[in-house]
Amino acid sequence: MRPRHLSRRALLAGGAAALTACSTSGPPRPSAPAPDSAETRLLRQLIAEKERTIALYSALIADGGDKLVPFRQRHQAHLAELREHVPPAPASPSPSRSPQSSQPSGSPSPSATEKPSLSRLRDAERAAAELRTRQLAGVSPGIAQLIASIGACEAAHALALPRSL
Repeated sequence: MRPRHLSRRALLAGGAAALTACSTSGPPRPSAPAPDSAETRLLRQLIAEKERTIALYSALIADGGDKLVPFRQRHQAHLAELREHVPPAPASPSPSRSPQSSQPSGSPSPSATEKPSLSRLRDAERAAAELRTRQLAGVSPGIAQLIASIGACEAAHALALPRSL
């Protein structure tokens, strides 16, 4: 019996179908971790950091920094994606744990008393990007990919921010 050969047309059609299936489905979405897991606590810390960073951008934009709008929009997209991976918060949070106590050492935490500046924003972006590599240990592959992508964006922001408004 002679081996069967695929026609060029059949091979191309099959390849196109496979590519279409890959591109429309995208990578598998990681499932949400348990509400009290270390990964969930990390995601909540990242969300709090993003909220502070967005507030810093918003303050500078309000002072005439329209050039910063696209940077803030990327942080808002990060925030939305991070929130997609966090399970609903427990009904009654533990009173012994405050939001500040969950912040890891070395994480960017802009002080509310400091005046917003491009220099401060650049330093916060740089510190956040450096922190992301340490946050990859022990998380699921999908969350690690998300954190690494966010860190890469933050590193690019540190370099791409304008020198003046």
